[in-house]
Amino acid sequence: MTVRAYIGIGSNLNDPAARVQAAFGELERLPATRLAARSSLYGSKPMGPADQPDYVNAVAAVDTRIPALDLLQALAQIEDRQGRSRGTEKWGPRTLDLDLLLYGEQCIATPVLTVPHPGMHERDFVLVPLAEIAGDLDVPGHGPLGTLAGRCEKHDLVRLVAG
Repeated sequence: MTVRAYIGIGSNLNDPAARVQAAFGELERLPATRLAARSSLYGSKPMGPADQPDYVNAVAAVDTRIPALDLLQALAQIEDRQGRSRGTEKWGPRTLDLDLLLYGEQCIATPVLTVPHPGMHERDFVLVPLAEIAGDLDVPGHGPLGTLAGRCEKHDLVRLVAG
């Protein structure tokens, strides 16, 4: 069975825009998966420590037959290939961050995966690009995407490159 999944993409190290574009390409090459849509690239201030570069963020929609936990593992492998260092600093700088935001209409809560992604319903750098490619989406447990995006404060989010 094919499931529509949404993946948040972010980078703020080593040419972040190129890293986000490369991530789109990597998602396109996943087995049993088709890149269905990609948002524009957006610039955003860091959510964590302020003494780091600004982020480039985007969202991808994929149609996949990969189970959610396996997809999460595949995303971690893409991060690793792009030099992701998994330090102890929460919300620190990174070459690439791939978050499984939504997996169909499923709600998943395991020790390694929570879907919908925690906090996504409050983050402009997720909601704005997600609304660009899936404006009529309903976020399980949180409501219509348009309502969530409308309530979310835009923290200097800037569209950089059209999707």
